Amino acid sequence: MSPTEPNLSDPRVDPRIRGLRSRIRDIPDFPKPGIVFRDLTPLMGHGPSLAGCVALLAERIAVHRPEVIVAVESRGFIFGAPVAAALGLGFTPVRKPGKLPWKTNQRTYDLEYGTDSLEMHADAVRAGSRVVIVDDLLATGGTAAATADLVREQQGHVVAFAFVVELAPLGGRARLLDAACEALIVYG
Repeated sequence: MSPTEPNLSDPRVDPRIRGLRSRIRDIPDFPKPGIVFRDLTPLMGHGPSLAGCVALLAERIAVHRPEVIVAVESRGFIFGAPVAAALGLGFTPVRKPGKLPWKTNQRTYDLEYGTDSLEMHADAVRAGSRVVIVDDLLATGGTAAATADLVREQQGHVVAFAFVVELAPLGGRARLLDAACEALIVYG
């Protein structure tokens, strides 16, 4: 972003984003002391806010001309599926191991406290298709990067990532440098 380009995630720039941000509840010391959990359930529980969030995500994503939306279990589904529907695109779920009924590809990735794994149907993304990966929150970027690896394994082209919230101090965006990264609300 250049110094003259407005920061669209700044709630002062777009009143729609300010309204969404007001629906996010801060829960101190969850899941452990010193962490402030950004709870999106009040936003999701307010119909106009949820609809506005989906519309803003669709607006941001449309400029990347995706052919499919891929979203991560489980909160990513809440935003990814309606965005795909709004844009008239297909939707591909990425889930925890053992949850998908067909042949899958799996990716294991590191967490602060261990490892986790994700799976996607082995035929979910056509080779060369333009993919946007959607999730509710970007923190360290491990989940998004693992999802991108699954897409690339099927020779899909990740053109962007889109998140409702980004926790910028955790540096997740740095792991996603090979594609555009959209976040509606950025906590610094």
